[in-house]
Amino acid sequence: MKIAMIGQKGIPARTGGIERHVEELSSELAARGHDVLVFCRSWYVWPIRDHRGVRCIKTWSIPTKHLDAITHTFTSILRAAREKVDVFHFHGVGPSLLAWFPKILRPSAKVIVTFHCIDRHHKKWGWFARFMLALGERFACTIPDATIAVSKTLETYCRLSFGVTAKYIPNGTQIPLEDSDHALLKPFELEPGKYIMMCARLVRHKSAHTLIAAWKRLKKAHPDLVGDRKLAIVGGSAFTDAYVRELELLAKDEPSIVLTGNQSGETLHALFSSAYATVHPSESEGLPIAVLEAMSYGKCVLSSNIPENLELTQDHGLTFEVDDVKDLALQLKMLLENPELVKTVGAQARIHIAKHYDWKDIAETTDYLYELLWLEPELSKQSA
Repeated sequence: MKIAMIGQKGIPARTGGIERHVEELSSELAARGHDVLVFCRSWYVWPIRDHRGVRCIKTWSIPTKHLDAITHTFTSILRAAREKVDVFHFHGVGPSLLAWFPKILRPSAKVIVTFHCIDRHHKKWGWFARFMLALGERFACTIPDATIAVSKTLETYCRLSFGVTAKYIPNGTQIPLEDSDHALLKPFELEPGKYIMMCARLVRHKSAHTLIAAWKRLKKAHPDLVGDRKLAIVGGSAFTDAYVRELELLAKDEPSIVLTGNQSGETLHALFSSAYATVHPSESEGLPIAVLEAMSYGKCVLSSNIPENLELTQDHGLTFEVDDVKDLALQLKMLLENPELVKTVGAQARIHIAKHYDWKDIAETTDYLYELLWLEPELSKQSA
């Protein structure tokens, strides 16, 4: 089966949960014998034609905050139709605004949308973008042959908002087994076990500013407890340069806060491996891959108590009241005071992730959905 992945920025993933999702899912589907085409934006990836058995195809886009995704989706659909793909698999509600287009260009193909997040809740968007994203949600749930929800919260949202039964297939991760190189921490002046880490794109709804404020509050109230420990915020801009500058100003007067910028590969592996614990303070999510990755490393995750985070951390992590600097500071204090609890929670989280969020199982379920959609017409003919 020839499958087109559309909507992501590209692979290899440098940043972004959707990009990591598409990279891992595509490579597993390719390993199962499918011809997988991942459409990439020129500004995101370096020249590469094959990655982990997946064909990487660059198509044109207008690289601006509001036009990048939709123009890239349009050109990707045109190319995928020429490639005569069997499945158009869209990722995200924004690209889903064009989910009807493949049905005109290639009626025999199947269209699937993965609903990753309620993007209109993100603070970076204005009223018109939010309106279009809301329309994209409706298209994502009503136009495709099947809709996938990456969390049970989103599955419920699709049912209550649009009367659609979405298929729950979560994000996943791999359990890392290789040792990391501690020398990769030196450029950031970090020491193993002596920093708390946040990993996310630096966009406002991820709430890095809330974490910085809580860390400063904790250090001011309990300087001896914090000691020489640091806060590492790993991530970079996503058309949000003004917000990044705001964070840089907030961290400027506090040497214990380290902004590493975007990291990937062995450096990101080292940062996750050597963290004391991780924090995920976001206000809006789908099913956060950064939390899944941290848990796969056996790290205790302290997350905001939004429903999407609670699917992972309610029973296998720790939580605080979303957007509450005081409560986050209190929970950070508790983390530093209880290293044995941090170790125990992290170990249990790793076991839970290995059992329930493995990419091989997720790819198998997705593959089964593809096959089922192709069999439905035949089954209908037989029953008639």
